[in-house]
Amino acid sequence: MLLGGITDEYRTIAAPAQAEYEEKKSRFIAQVAPVRTEDEAVAFLEGVRAAHPMARHNVYAYVLREGNRTRYSDDGEPPRTSGLPTLSVIEHGGLKDVICVTTRYFGGTLLGTGGLVRAYTKAAQDAFAAAQQVVFAECIDITISVDYPQYDSLSHWLADQRIEVVSTDFAGDVAVEVRVRAEEALAVQQAVTELTNGQAEMLVGPAAYRPLAESPQR
Repeated sequence: MLLGGITDEYRTIAAPAQAEYEEKKSRFIAQVAPVRTEDEAVAFLEGVRAAHPMARHNVYAYVLREGNRTRYSDDGEPPRTSGLPTLSVIEHGGLKDVICVTTRYFGGTLLGTGGLVRAYTKAAQDAFAAAQQVVFAECIDITISVDYPQYDSLSHWLADQRIEVVSTDFAGDVAVEVRVRAEEALAVQQAVTELTNGQAEMLVGPAAYRPLAESPQR
């Protein structure tokens, strides 16, 4: 097992996503997006509002790493029935640098406090479930060059170790670019050297915070 100590990493989403939930003819359209700053969060919120001028409510919540900021709004819904449940979905998912805005089109039937909490929670959960989640961590990209006979064993080993493959180039020798946590980089290099009997050439990039696809525990 190559996994070492945990760095100051965090989970977020890779791109915007959306989901829709209906309860007693009220439509709840939840949209989520990655945001890095409060300005980006506000811009996304205003964009949703502009796209739904006839909606009764645009409830939102966001969590930012910048300044450890957390904000939410019920936007006219009864207190603690919408914004706070949306925030709870974000926090329970361990997500940061994300915003969720749920637009409600009123269907003519009051849902009550419990009904609103369930509806806004469900809409937010579905939207985040539709989004690809990624971990941002201090990573190092390593380009491993091997000849074709060695590529098959390298490919299987990378898959067994759940190591993320960023790209593969089959021009000439095979060049496989992988991404690992910074604290794993040396162990990966040593393992590849042993696997290929020292014949692999490796180009090691600088450490930087990058998205690292989620994978099962190794």
